[in-house]
Amino acid sequence: MSDGPRVRVDMTLCDGVGYCAEILPERISRDDWGFPIVDGQTIDDPEQLAHARRAVATCPRVALFLDRGAHSR
Repeated sequence: MSDGPRVRVDMTLCDGVGYCAEILPERISRDDWGFPIVDGQTIDDPEQLAHARRAVATCPRVALFLDRGAHSR
């Protein structure tokens, strides 16, 4: 199992704006109310990782983050 970064969302902070799903549609979809559904898979592709970092940086509610593996957050 890869210990690469994964996109995570804090649902208590998220208000469903949807920027993350627009920036990283390979990993994030939206439910019927616009809230993100993250696939939880590690990101090994450098281009996807760049998009994931951009999604995290542009989240207006600071609800999205990269989990760097089992031992850090």
